[in-house]
Amino acid sequence: MTENTKEKELIFGLLRELHLLQDGALPQLDKMSGDGSDRSFYRILLEAGLSFIAVFPSPTLTKGMKEQAAAFRIGVHLHDKGVPVPEIAGYDKKNGLLLFEDLGNVHLQAVVREARVFAEVEPLYRQAIDGLIRFQLEGARNFDTRFCWDTPRYDMSLMLSRESDYFRFSFCRDYMGKIADDPRLLLELQHIARRAALEPARYLLHRDFQSRNLLVHGGKVHIIDYQGARLGPLGYDLASLLLDPYAGLSLESQDVLYGYYCDTISGLLSLDQENFRAGYYCLALQRNLQILGAFAFLSQIKGKIFFEQFILPAAGSLKALLQDSLGREYLSLAGLVDELEEQLKKAQFFRMDD
Repeated sequence: MTENTKEKELIFGLLRELHLLQDGALPQLDKMSGDGSDRSFYRILLEAGLSFIAVFPSPTLTKGMKEQAAAFRIGVHLHDKGVPVPEIAGYDKKNGLLLFEDLGNVHLQAVVREARVFAEVEPLYRQAIDGLIRFQLEGARNFDTRFCWDTPRYDMSLMLSRESDYFRFSFCRDYMGKIADDPRLLLELQHIARRAALEPARYLLHRDFQSRNLLVHGGKVHIIDYQGARLGPLGYDLASLLLDPYAGLSLESQDVLYGYYCDTISGLLSLDQENFRAGYYCLALQRNLQILGAFAFLSQIKGKIFFEQFILPAAGSLKALLQDSLGREYLSLAGLVDELEEQLKKAQFFRMDD
């Protein structure tokens, strides 16, 4: 029995258990891609007009079953809190099979790409931010960190090992061929993480809140791929949305959305704007470092070439961040990023010339 055949049999079994499969009926199963994930995805089309998304655990991740359990527990928790996530229709715990409500395949990224001006998508971004704030605040209420399959909290240790070092090794060394071990650079990365870690980490953090993890269905924005949620600071997911290389928002659009977020959340909790901005800045740097490490790893090591086109925009985003007045202390990092961005531009030029 092939893996696909086994997965289809498990889907049929769960559908029967949920009384969704009529006797003799065979649903249409369409295999879907999963971006950077190794999990298996299927769209299920039933005769009654119902449709669902089936998700199987990653076969390459040692904690794949725990990741699926986290997706189930966190998904139920978020749905109960009124966070706009797909409803979970069923869960086969033994095989790690999850069945989600089907909200289509229109990502916010696709809507942004088709828009002529930012004003056309600004209402959707405001919806996304409203959903994010509910995710952060309501999602944190009674959140049990035992739901988490990875780490229970976004902290300085994670920032350094899986963001700063991800950038230095997967992007700088492995992808760009640049050894990034200058002592001044290491001190700057420590400083960035230390300042970011000062932000209160008592809110719910998605950790990949970007336009390809936001589905637009019926004019509403829904949040997906939340299984890596853990406690963390407010600014990180906001930075993920605004710096998102898939969408490529202008600095002006980012400023508009940043202002909307601050105005909205200030009505729900006390926010020191100056302190929040300083913390947000370092969290944005952390996120940008993570993006470059991830895209380099996914495109080069995992062979997912789709991500390579976004490496140069992500490097440009990091360069722009470091030109902010808040980045004047990070001269070594800024110099490194300038050098690598220039290399990427030259490499792109020669590819186009070919």
